[in-house]
Amino acid sequence: MGTLSYLRNFLKDRQVASITPTSRYTIERVCRHINFEKDLRIIEFGPADGVFTKIILEKLTPESEIIAIETNTDFARSLRQHHDKRLTVVNRSAEDVMEIASGRNWDSADYILSGIPFSFLKKDVKHKILQDSADLLGDRGFFLGYQTSSHLKPHLSAYFPNVQTEMEYLNIPPMCIYKAGK
Repeated sequence: MGTLSYLRNFLKDRQVASITPTSRYTIERVCRHINFEKDLRIIEFGPADGVFTKIILEKLTPESEIIAIETNTDFARSLRQHHDKRLTVVNRSAEDVMEIASGRNWDSADYILSGIPFSFLKKDVKHKILQDSADLLGDRGFFLGYQTSSHLKPHLSAYFPNVQTEMEYLNIPPMCIYKAGK
């Protein structure tokens, strides 16, 4: 899928936040915060067609696992084309992360990556997703998010005592990157 597909999904699905795929620069900046040297359990919220997912799969160990949670049916279908045994694609909402993780027998995750547009979400949904994320991440786990603004920092701070932000300007639009840990 390319920019045309993103634009088409953006116009028909109000939960799609971007008209273009995430840039390689944003992906690389977020991935700097991930220790790919060990086996990992990663959950990805809103992976769209998987530009981020593909790069992560290239870096993961053979025993690592990733659960990609995507609400858009077209994007979920595209994600399933990766055909990688480490990848589980779930066509549901990030609100269901605890149930989804439990269904895979995960009691914790090492990283949660999120590209979902938190500014589009109702306050109670936003806080449920963040609370569940904090509960699911191990003591050394991190929530890594990328958003078009810095609006998420105070919300993350309610669940994570350590929240850092940085900007990636080589993305359309520029992205604010969050690293939140316990």
